[in-house]
Amino acid sequence: MVIYSAWLAAYLIVLQQVLMLTVGMHRTKKKQGMGVQDDITLERLVRRHGNLAENAGIFIASVALLEINTGSTRLVLSLCLIFAIARTLHMIGFSSPYGAYRIDDTVGSKIFFLIARAMGATISALSGIACGFAIAITLA
Repeated sequence: MVIYSAWLAAYLIVLQQVLMLTVGMHRTKKKQGMGVQDDITLERLVRRHGNLAENAGIFIASVALLEINTGSTRLVLSLCLIFAIARTLHMIGFSSPYGAYRIDDTVGSKIFFLIARAMGATISALSGIACGFAIAITLA
């Protein structure tokens, strides 16, 4: 059974739906249809939702294949936890304009959002690369 990847999928699908709903609520509030027009808040919300959609599916499929090939190992659990934390950090970073746009005033707590976004993206990429290598090694 694919326990760890299933738990990760459960977390990510709920997160994805919450992010989708925030986009929809903003559109409804602003009475906006397709596109983002000049609404930078909507652009940030759309990018936050879209970035998770771009990354979550392929990672879930990959880590599930790894778990099928190796069992529910510590490696699979670690990759799932790291990816979940990374995507959460990325979402937190994009939750503030300071994490989404270049703003000159990045002192104090404002820089936290920029760091959270950067760490989330970097750790997501590294966990995906590690998962890819782990799959390749199990097949060799």
